[in-house]
Formats: sequence, C-alpha cells, structure tokens
Amino acid sequence: MRQAALLLAILALAGCGVSDRAPPARPAGSRPVTLNLPTSRETQACYADLSRAGIRYSPLPDRDYGGGCQLVGAVQLIDFGVPVTGIKGMRCGVARSFTGWARFALAPAARQILGSDLVRIETFGSYACRNTVGTAAAYTRLSGHATGNAVDFSGVVLADGRRIGVAEGWRSPDPDVREFFRVVHASACKRFGTVLSPDYNAAHYNHLHLEDDRAGFCR
Repeated sequence: MRQAALLLAILALAGCGVSDRAPPARPAGSRPVTLNLPTSRETQACYADLSRAGIRYSPLPDRDYGGGCQLVGAVQLIDFGVPVTGIKGMRCGVARSFTGWARFALAPAARQILGSDLVRIETFGSYACRNTVGTAAAYTRLSGHATGNAVDFSGVVLADGRRIGVAEGWRSPDPDVREFFRVVHASACKRFGTVLSPDYNAAHYNHLHLEDDRAGFCR
C-alpha cells in the first residue's frame, strides 16, 4: 500500500511539472494566424501622423507567423513621394521614421551633396522571420525584422541615372558620396533607435539597418 501511494505521489508531481510548462511556440513558417487585438493608442497616433504628413498607407491585419515572428500595428506603405523597392509590411513607427528620413534627409542630401534629385530608394526589405546575423551570439536572437520593426536601406537612384549603393559608396573614393552617406547616417541615428552600418560588422557591408527600438545605438 505504501509503495502504491508513493507511486501515485510521484505521478502526480510529474503531472504538475508538465502542466506548469509554457506551451511551445508555433513553428516559424507555419500558416499565419490573424490576431484579434485592439489597436493600441500608440498605433492610432502613428496612423494619424502618417495621414497628416500626406503619406498613403494601408493598415495590415495583426498576424502571428509562428516562432515569435509577428506583425502587430503594421502598415504597407503605398506612396510618400518616392518609389521604394523591397518594402513589405512594417510596424507603423518604423514607417513614420523611414518616410520622415527619406523626405528630410535622403532627398535633400542627394540634391545638395550629389547634385541630383532622388528618384528611387532601394532596400533589402522590412519584415522577415529570421534571427539576427553577424556574430555567433546574434544568431540565437530574433531580428527586429521578425516583428516588422526594421528596414535595411541599400542605396538610392538619382535623376541623372546614377545608382549610389552602400556597398560601393560607404568608403567610396569620391568625397561627395562619402559625405552623402555620412550625413544620412547621422540623420538616421536621430530618428531610429538602432542604426547599423558597414562600420558595425561585415554582415552590414551593403546596407544600413534601421530599427525603431529606442535603444540609442548608432554605429
């Protein structure tokens, strides 16, 4: 009897241990689930800011893509005056910072420093369900892209036909090109929480990683 009671106690404890565990995360890449979430005040205020600035956008449904990857409070930019390549959904705060940076840093710097108007912005995208890159430790953490909270800027195309890319231009022999990137990088650091350039590590040799995380990290 004592042995039977002991066995029941062990099984009961084992059952408690299992029930206390958090449910496993949905696997990344699984079919997205639409979340029924109220729109936060922060997101509502961001929508209003975009509208006041004359930016055309479409709010996106909140979705969980599994593995910690989500798009919540996100928008799809439609038109803010300059075509952009590679853009998918992004959180509204990133969209607000990115469009402001494009209008008040990229466009004036192209005209004043490079002597030609900006006709296209090129990126490597915004949302992507993946981890960070660059170091062994980084590979274990979700990227800001996994929540649509970042965009990778790769270059611009000018009205005179030139393409000025980060990969070739960051350390260009042309002082005007280097000055252009110095100016737009400094401006990005004032608008985004994290800015990573080719000076940060080799993984960023061809783009500026712009993230709306209020981290105050600029490199």
